[in-house]
Amino acid sequence: MANKAASSRFVFPRWVNYLLPLAVLGAVGGGLYVPVLVGFGLSADTLSVGYAPQQPVPFSHAMHVGELGMDCRYCHTTVEQTDFAAIPSTQVCISCHAPGDAAGIKKDSAALRPVHESYETGQPIEWIKVHDSPDFVYFNHSAHVNRGVSCVDCHGRVDTMEVVYRAESLSMAWCLDCHREPEKALRPAEYVTQLDWDPREHLLAHVEEYEAHMDEAQRDRVDELSRDEAQLVIGTAVKQKYSIHDTMYMVSCSTCHR
Repeated sequence: MANKAASSRFVFPRWVNYLLPLAVLGAVGGGLYVPVLVGFGLSADTLSVGYAPQQPVPFSHAMHVGELGMDCRYCHTTVEQTDFAAIPSTQVCISCHAPGDAAGIKKDSAALRPVHESYETGQPIEWIKVHDSPDFVYFNHSAHVNRGVSCVDCHGRVDTMEVVYRAESLSMAWCLDCHREPEKALRPAEYVTQLDWDPREHLLAHVEEYEAHMDEAQRDRVDELSRDEAQLVIGTAVKQKYSIHDTMYMVSCSTCHR
């Protein structure tokens, strides 16, 4: 009877022995894969960069800024005085695109009908924000542009964009990288809206102004400095000129979270 009972018991096949190490590997691999997948999949670089909403009016920055040479401040009038870079009112558009005006540009274009309707009804155009900081973040445009941070550093080469898109993540880590080493981005404030500004050309044109911020080797080969080297020379000088805060203040939580 004992032998019969023993022979009736179920015996797992030998290959089942290999399931345990495979299960362990799956658990360890999954434990590593999920955080990496979530970290990259939900990062600002993945979700934000390239965001380009369809606007109610197909405004081409490439044409207005790149071809016609309009200054950023013509439309974004408050960028030097306040924390908010104003979105242009319909009246700004109408100054060039007035309906019925013989001098108006493309006054009968179908693309401009929302502008003309807005002008006639007094209802603003509902532009969609491309760059928008969370409510818990304090960002002041005037504090940046008046101290040499160019529009291009945050918004990219808008003068080449037919449709404006988010060129940078604008994440906390991205902001802190700049706050730790602002000299990598700073330029004289009068050039912040010159989106094609080249630090090498600027340094060569103003060598005497920056000599004190170069070592002897750099002065001897100033015409051979790379773009990054020229930027550091200029950025260091601008940082001193505008009395940019030290790193401790720049990375302090209270600087951006108030």
